[in-house]
Amino acid sequence: MNEPVVRERGGLSLVWIIPALTAVIGAWLILHTLTDQGPLVTITFRTADGIEVDKTRIKYKSLSIGIVESVRFSPDFSRVEVLARLKKDAAHFLRRDSRFWVVRPTLSARGISGLGTLMSGTYIEIEPGQGAPQTLFVGLESPPVVHSDTAGKQITLLARQLGSLDRGSPIYYQGIVAGEVLGHEMANDFRNVLIHAFVKAPFDGLVRSNSRFWTDSGIDLTVGPDGLRLKTESLQSLLFGGIAFDTPDLQDGGVEDIGGLIFTLHDDLKSLKDQAYTSKLRYVLYFEDSMRGLTVGAPVEFKGIKVGTVLDVKLEYDDAKSAFRIPVVIELEPERIATRGDRMKRAPRESFQNLVKKGLRARLQAGNLLTGQLFVDLVMQPKAPLRLVNAGHADPELPTMRGGGFDQMIASASGILEQLEKVDYAALGADLQGALKGANAMTNGPQMQAALSDLAASLASVRGILRALDARAEPIATNLEQALAAARDALDKSKKTMALVDGAIAPDAPLHQHSLRLMQELGSTARSLRHLVDMLERNPQALLLGKAPAKEQEQK
Repeated sequence: MNEPVVRERGGLSLVWIIPALTAVIGAWLILHTLTDQGPLVTITFRTADGIEVDKTRIKYKSLSIGIVESVRFSPDFSRVEVLARLKKDAAHFLRRDSRFWVVRPTLSARGISGLGTLMSGTYIEIEPGQGAPQTLFVGLESPPVVHSDTAGKQITLLARQLGSLDRGSPIYYQGIVAGEVLGHEMANDFRNVLIHAFVKAPFDGLVRSNSRFWTDSGIDLTVGPDGLRLKTESLQSLLFGGIAFDTPDLQDGGVEDIGGLIFTLHDDLKSLKDQAYTSKLRYVLYFEDSMRGLTVGAPVEFKGIKVGTVLDVKLEYDDAKSAFRIPVVIELEPERIATRGDRMKRAPRESFQNLVKKGLRARLQAGNLLTGQLFVDLVMQPKAPLRLVNAGHADPELPTMRGGGFDQMIASASGILEQLEKVDYAALGADLQGALKGANAMTNGPQMQAALSDLAASLASVRGILRALDARAEPIATNLEQALAAARDALDKSKKTMALVDGAIAPDAPLHQHSLRLMQELGSTARSLRHLVDMLERNPQALLLGKAPAKEQEQK
């Protein structure tokens, strides 16, 4: 039996071709996957509310460019780290200034946003920025009010208090929404508030270094000669607050470059106009009346026109005289007074001193009888004495006089009450009660009842007489007409039996004279009866009261 011969075969066996080919394909797939895979970005948020692994998308302009792969805590457990994989073609979005935020349903001053997420689910929005490439970002807790691609200017306002302003509150120019509030923070002095805002194009060109901003929130209710006047910019500013601004003419010297400027946010337009007067004079006043009702900010008026403001009201004690005094510091604004000539402008204090010599005095007046608010009224009273305290105050003093302050209002009211107290209300009440009893007895007494019964009977009799006259008036008139017709027939017959003169009865005949007299009497009777019927139709009460005088008949 022949033994098998074993020979060694040289070269690579075909069996290893398949594993080698598989390894090459796998390596190529791994390399292709690694090279074709997008960048991994890490975004930190305060909370992972609404974010789900492998479900929450990363979107830009509603187009998906990535997905969340994992969610974990930061090393100090203070925040949440979201790891998301972006597509390869979205890698250039990851720059230093890029911003991420979670889109969910939100109610703010701008309205309701993110309602689409109720159906599609929460997602993370990206806004590409500028700068060096970066993969670690701090996400925004709320969507930005203004996107980076929006044209406009960002401004900073300084306010004493925030009020009803908040993120998203509108900024108005001539009643048109021109921008929005971005946010706010405390100033370094912890006494004011810095408000960051954005003015959109083309209104950003109206913001210059001399622009003026004021709060335009809530309701402006004023009472004037035309009655109540209610004003507000819009329902949105009423609910969420608002800011309005204006820019004077370009000739006023404002420049467009506002970089680094901080604008003052005034409380309202009225306070802004008040601060437009730069020339101010301080004076001190001393009153003997009570200061109840006089507050800081009360107006100083001359003939009903505001010319200043009350700055301070204090109570001072004088050790030398062991007495109290109340200095009232006011601030006058000469620019409110239009003058012919430049003396008031050149030397306003000397001008006021000349007015004092001519009788300028200050007094307290009641501005509102309901609230008891007082104001300082400047009047010209040349005969009033020059009363000065000369207490050595730092500000010059203006003379005062007693006016219509709160004390005089109380004194007048007390005088009226004293007069009312002197009235004998018991006797007055007794007299009034007696008069009422007498009137009641007269009204309900038997005499009044009998008089009313007699009056009713008289009226019934008058009605009967009028009905009888109405029934007989027409037959009487008919009988008169028949009598007249019979008289005419008798006259015609007598003509045939009597002597005629030229075809007529002789004028001196007795029959002619009797006939004429009969005709006159019948005519007079008919006229009298007609007048009687007409008079009774107009005045039926004549049967009881008699015929009215001639003057009363003419008036009727």
